Amino acid sequence: MPAAAAASLMLACAVPPAGASSHREGPFIASMPKVDATDLYLFRSYEAGRADYVTIVANYQPLQDPYGGPNYFALDSNALYEIHVDNDGDAKEDVSFQFRFRETTRDIALDVGGKQVAIPLVQAGPIDAINPAVQNRRETFTVDVVRGDRRGARQPLTNPGTGSAEFDKPLDNIGTKTFSGAGGYGAYAAKFVQTVAIPGCQPGRVFVGQRKDPFAIAVGPIFDLINLDPLGATTGGRDDLADKNVTAIVLEVPIACLTRGADPVIGAWTTASVRQARLVDGTPPSGLNRATRQGGAWTQVSRLGMPLVNEVVIGLKDKDRFNASK
Repeated sequence: MPAAAAASLMLACAVPPAGASSHREGPFIASMPKVDATDLYLFRSYEAGRADYVTIVANYQPLQDPYGGPNYFALDSNALYEIHVDNDGDAKEDVSFQFRFRETTRDIALDVGGKQVAIPLVQAGPIDAINPAVQNRRETFTVDVVRGDRRGARQPLTNPGTGSAEFDKPLDNIGTKTFSGAGGYGAYAAKFVQTVAIPGCQPGRVFVGQRKDPFAIAVGPIFDLINLDPLGATTGGRDDLADKNVTAIVLEVPIACLTRGADPVIGAWTTASVRQARLVDGTPPSGLNRATRQGGAWTQVSRLGMPLVNEVVIGLKDKDRFNASK
């Protein structure tokens, strides 16, 4: 067996399939962490009373440090994040959910010597609610469902109570002083699990926010010519991702909304796309995400269904090509 093939096989076997993950797996996507998909999970909801739902989790933006201030880890407001479902086994999307993100600022200012000076932080005080007055940067998103080809007609998911198609994303876990209420950050983030009306289906739920990276691996030793310790203690492993986070896009959908007829089998994958052209503005105006001007067709740059395929199976020269393939 060629050495390269043996190395790939050993690396694939060294990582448990249930926890498989793809972090910065291609040369091009490594330079675009906001649209880098790391994991995709698809399972029947196990919460009491929700056995007729499927939960889909697409994780993005790997290797987030818990001390990522002052800007932290917003998603790309110029990108299109998608979750695709195939329900007839032809490896083509039959139902797609599209996520688009937007950032706005209150431009909170403080009186300094009689002058109003804009603060440089995303928050001006403790936060324990959705979009309070002390939150300086707000990140929101919309979700559309598309049936058939992913570039077909879009139908928005909405809040059943208000009819709004815009949902809030929680701030990242800045720290205990900012999120000091009962339960801290966990209680705050739980408020962003939101019910959504899905056209043609029963309501579901959605959440997008920072979560601990579920993957565990000794990144350094694995990629240093595959250093393994098969005889070591099963509980003595080293996890270089123990303090790292990802941004999870989570959607809970009625099973009947995704399946075709009586066939209960579905497949899923996630993609991220950016505009084909980008110009850097040498004199950007004030505001968020206005340093570039983007246009052209959506161009896929990230693709993930079965983690580790691109990371350890696809050859180096074809990794970007794999991420762009449909």
